[in-house]
Amino acid sequence: MPTENSKKMREFVELQETLFCYRIDPGLQLYILPKAGYENKYAAFSTNFGSIDNHFRIDGDGETVKLPEGVAHFLEHKLFEDERGNVFDRFAAYGASSNAFTPFTHTTYLFSTTDHFSECLELLLDFVQEPYFTEESVSKEQGIIAQEIRMYEDNPGWRVFFDLLQSLYRQHPVREDIAGTVESISRITPELLYQCYRRFYHPSNMALFVVGDLDPDQIWRQVEENIARRGYRELGEIIRLYPEEPETVARPRITREMIVSEPLFNLGFKDAAAAQFKGKALLRRESAAELLLDIIFGPSEPLFNELYEEALIDDRFDAGYTAESSYGYALIGGATREPEQLYDRIMDAIAEAKRNGLSGEAFERHRRDRLGRFMRRFNSLEYIAHNYLAYRFRGSDLFDYPAVLQQIELEEIQALLEEILVPERHAVSIILPANSGGAAK
Repeated sequence: MPTENSKKMREFVELQETLFCYRIDPGLQLYILPKAGYENKYAAFSTNFGSIDNHFRIDGDGETVKLPEGVAHFLEHKLFEDERGNVFDRFAAYGASSNAFTPFTHTTYLFSTTDHFSECLELLLDFVQEPYFTEESVSKEQGIIAQEIRMYEDNPGWRVFFDLLQSLYRQHPVREDIAGTVESISRITPELLYQCYRRFYHPSNMALFVVGDLDPDQIWRQVEENIARRGYRELGEIIRLYPEEPETVARPRITREMIVSEPLFNLGFKDAAAAQFKGKALLRRESAAELLLDIIFGPSEPLFNELYEEALIDDRFDAGYTAESSYGYALIGGATREPEQLYDRIMDAIAEAKRNGLSGEAFERHRRDRLGRFMRRFNSLEYIAHNYLAYRFRGSDLFDYPAVLQQIELEEIQALLEEILVPERHAVSIILPANSGGAAK
């Protein structure tokens, strides 16, 4: 059984949930959320290693490492193939579905099943912790990912988004495509993959979240036995090195022509102060910024309905805020027949909100709506697992969200209006229907 030092129980009365937290030597964090009566069971095994982690050193060894873009994504692909073949096929034999994904800040491997949970969990733990890279398999994967990169370069939705990030950021690696470039992945070798794996796939840099109708201590014993037999040694802290990012944007606007039926429009605001916030403070800033955008641009607000009635937007129009420990930005946009007119209306709405202030009634309404949507999402095992680990890696806790939301004041939202939606720190990315060769301007 786990010792008192390695096991904690956290009760969340408002959510009516109990989370079991275990620490497994040499540092793996295991989280188990029992959900009685759920037929499905879900596990997500994550490493705190994403596409932006391409420059780092390990505390104590002094060596600084600079990686080609795309290594985290490349590793994710390669771990699903070993000497026995394709890991997906082994999950399928148990009747389970499996997958993985690499965003900017972490990489997650997962499965979902109704039967054979113990066998699937063992398979998840084994294949993620047993890398197998050869010259031949790496060369083959370079060809596959190069095709994927070219495919995304031709995807208008992907292109309008990364054009915006490359306009907002001058130096930060968030401006680079998650998969890298055809040139950068050509520099990836088996030796480089093993080097990155040893550093970032150490248990002290990883976490496992399991949710479903399961016995927490039984799972803990299985995970501890699997980790213990691998003989891990302690690893120094990973020091991530990011370039100094100016407050100003790289460029105010980019327009590109592609094969689309109607223009795509993204407007972004660079939150230059986001990197100053950590843990719960970052969660609070994110929650407050989302409320701010809801009050101005939400579907229940007059502006949205006016733009919709005038056919300047459709139901794909959205406004959201992204906050991580080293960057943050607000993004507003969607498809529109008149990008310039939509831009003017959005900027006018922001200026009007600054002049007249925000509605207290709208603030309370959107806070209740956000809280209600959060509670409903707890019916999704996938939502709980993925978001808990993502928040955990940036030093905050998903389960703190309801309390944080209740603490936010209207004055705080009003202040963020002046801090985040700053005209001097915005950029625009537009995709127009192709008629002159697809050049970017």
